[in-house]
Amino acid sequence: MDSLIQKLLCKYGATGETHRFFGQHHKMYINGEFTDASDGSMSEVLEPCTEALLARVPAASTEDVDRAVAAARYAFDQGEWSNWKPAQRERLLNCLADLVEENAQTIAEIESLDAGKAIEGCKAVDIAGSVDLLRYMAGWARNIEGSTRQVSAPGEHFACTLKQPIGVVAAIVPWNWPFNMAIWKLAAPLATGCTLVLKPAQITPLSMLFFAGLCEQAGVPKGVINIITGKGSSVGNALVAHPNVNKVSFTGSTPVGKTVAKAAMDNINPVTLELGGKSPMVVFEDADIDQVVEATQQSIFFNTGQVCSGGSRLYVHRSIYEEVIEAVADRAEVMKIGFSLDPSTEMGPAISADQQSTVLDYIEVGREEGARLVCGGHRPDDAGYFVQPTIFADCNNNMRIVQEEIFGPVLAVIPFDTEEEALELANDNIYGLAASVFTRDFSRAMRCVQRLEAGTVWVNTHDMIDSNTPFGGVKQSGFGKDLGPEQLEHFLETKSVWMTL
Repeated sequence: MDSLIQKLLCKYGATGETHRFFGQHHKMYINGEFTDASDGSMSEVLEPCTEALLARVPAASTEDVDRAVAAARYAFDQGEWSNWKPAQRERLLNCLADLVEENAQTIAEIESLDAGKAIEGCKAVDIAGSVDLLRYMAGWARNIEGSTRQVSAPGEHFACTLKQPIGVVAAIVPWNWPFNMAIWKLAAPLATGCTLVLKPAQITPLSMLFFAGLCEQAGVPKGVINIITGKGSSVGNALVAHPNVNKVSFTGSTPVGKTVAKAAMDNINPVTLELGGKSPMVVFEDADIDQVVEATQQSIFFNTGQVCSGGSRLYVHRSIYEEVIEAVADRAEVMKIGFSLDPSTEMGPAISADQQSTVLDYIEVGREEGARLVCGGHRPDDAGYFVQPTIFADCNNNMRIVQEEIFGPVLAVIPFDTEEEALELANDNIYGLAASVFTRDFSRAMRCVQRLEAGTVWVNTHDMIDSNTPFGGVKQSGFGKDLGPEQLEHFLETKSVWMTL
């Protein structure tokens, strides 16, 4: 680990566990053992605030994918896990939740350094949300049920359905929510009795490697949870196309999601895809402007705008257009941008030099397209991958900054005059992950909720998530749901049973 990181850990009072974690030689987790890549290959993990070296981790090969899938296959078919009762799975998930909660500060520090997340938001959202989801899914472990059926076939018969775990799950996690999304991917499969091979993003694997140690402490049987690190283009492709995988669960970009779906379909494997977004926020003339300002803070400017459901298109009624722009810009301009471990930091850096460059290129595109730059538009410092909170006004739906996912803290503001126009503009996009409406008129809100083409619609807020509410998109934002009881169905097969009496 770079000496600069050591100094910063000391400066911000990082836990002893965090210090020890970054001093270790990190390994993957396959079949209950920590292991290097079969060919000894390693990759570097950089800290995005300072660009300093954080750690080196194994760069898995296809041979390692085979090892991990074989371990998960054996655990599901013949291992100890195959005989576990629902109550045992419930206790295991609750034990993992307890361990994550006990180590919340350390996990948040690791995640903050690895992904550039402002630590206070990371603790409150990423880590606390993960604890809640583990406990929520634990409660479902012994509440999975089939049903009896009345049948009309000749003779006397009894018919029912059984719900059984689908098998080995390949789970691929994005870099913007490394820990939280991983828990989204593993809690429901574990509750149903599946086994997993989980691949974190190549650039943000560290919090899941720490979690592997918690799996050992919790007594997870060998092969049930396998965590492999490496490139998506090689390891990820080999994993989703593996003939011994039964289900693929992917969160990431729409272009990569299409590739994943094609690879899985070669094995006729079901796929859950949670993909990109370009979510609209529709603000009517009777809206509470303070709610709009708060929503932009917890949406497009949270996690440096690296949020698939972030409200990146702000449609505002012309009568309050300038007032809303001014209020949102005033708040954005005083946001504290800084080192992710600093408790006063509100917004950290972009994840990498490539992502920073992509965001800055889009900002230049916005200027060239004729949008009015209200605030931001630059990198605030020479060191680190930072980008200022940026707002463009006087945009229209033909602009690239309005149509394309930027995945950074860039907000495009567009005026409208009527409800019908607002809905047409909001739906004029290939994505359909989320949307929000701001109005005091209940009838208008419900009309908009029904007509907006999105998997989730919020009213007078944006980006609210709960373990009990399903999350997933329509159109090119993917299909299938994470969270809620709906997620469980993706990891269960329904078997029909007939008995002649």
